[in-house]
Amino acid sequence: MAIEKVGIYSKWLGDVPEDNNGNPLPRTDWPRKRRRKWVVRWYSTDNKKRYGKVFKTRKEAERCAAKLQNEVHSGRADRPIDITLHGFLIEHEAVMKGQVAIATLHDHIRALTLFENFIGGSTKLIRITARDAEAFIASRLELREIETANKDIRTLRSIFNRAINPRGYLQEGKNPFAKIKERKTTEKEVRYVAVEEYRKLMEATDQVWWKTVLAIAYGSGLRHNEILHLTWADVDFDNQKIHVRPKKEAPNILKWDPKSRKKRTVSMSDESCLLLANLQAEAKDKHPYAFITPERLKVILNKRQAGKWHERKAMVNNVTRDFHVIRNHAGIDHCILHDLRRSAITRWAERLPIQVVQYLAGHSNITTTRKYYLAVRDEDLQVAIDWTNKVLRESLPTDTKMTPD
Repeated sequence: MAIEKVGIYSKWLGDVPEDNNGNPLPRTDWPRKRRRKWVVRWYSTDNKKRYGKVFKTRKEAERCAAKLQNEVHSGRADRPIDITLHGFLIEHEAVMKGQVAIATLHDHIRALTLFENFIGGSTKLIRITARDAEAFIASRLELREIETANKDIRTLRSIFNRAINPRGYLQEGKNPFAKIKERKTTEKEVRYVAVEEYRKLMEATDQVWWKTVLAIAYGSGLRHNEILHLTWADVDFDNQKIHVRPKKEAPNILKWDPKSRKKRTVSMSDESCLLLANLQAEAKDKHPYAFITPERLKVILNKRQAGKWHERKAMVNNVTRDFHVIRNHAGIDHCILHDLRRSAITRWAERLPIQVVQYLAGHSNITTTRKYYLAVRDEDLQVAIDWTNKVLRESLPTDTKMTPD
């Protein structure tokens, strides 16, 4: 049974006082003749360790004991386990595999490595302070990369929260990045691809593969990686639906998880359905993937078997480069493939509740849906102007209302 009582004890200092004849004074007379401090003691959750804190006055000790008692009852009063920043980095990489997406894990290791290089890998985790964290972020800001510095703050704050719970390397409230504020930045404009621009992109390529990718990105709002991992089993031609779902390792199937780590179903347009049917007609029998060719799949499988495949490598080479070529042929102002997805989400937001848009987009956080994907288009601005003009005209007296020439 765990010992949950926090005790307060005297710690006498110096030798036992003596009377005039050199005899030791009785213990009852010590408080008047002998200096002492007060010790607060408690046991770890497993009763294997006993902790203590020393105070000058009993009042200070009693205050500490009252605060500690609740923490002992809830199992949160154990002293942190000793570990260096480098040791924590190595452990974090090992234990987080499979818990977060590969890209997220790589970002965690990137941020931790940068922080380790700044402060030193031998630094004990419990010795890292908010001052160290702020100095690190200041060094990142010297590179004039505000958005990257803000990302580092968010990433390291999340990582050090894990150092508190569940790992027990830091006490509650000791996250050095907890109170480091992100710097203000000017939000980037969300690029909306109009229907006319989408049509120009479609006309700028003769490849069925690329036409299908563009149609699914613009019509179904799938991410680049989600499109590339589609198998024919994910496509429901009868109901015009696409299933975005994780893949288990199997012969000719690559293990893969969606970014949100959740499966979802989206609809596809008539155009996407027809293009996918044409793509399937050109595909080799029994090849599972819609967009990864048999030759490319073989290369990936061979590299995986040889231990030379990195999960962040491109499933299909030169997709970004080839899209830029199509965009330039179409005469479209700068946009990226991901902007087609954002445009789909913006169109859905015109007619659908925000929680439905979040589901279709595959966002784990609805804030992402609101902040980054709901673009303000030129036609929206025109509606606002027209509405303002209408209200102002109706507020004028009848004899002064403006009439068009």
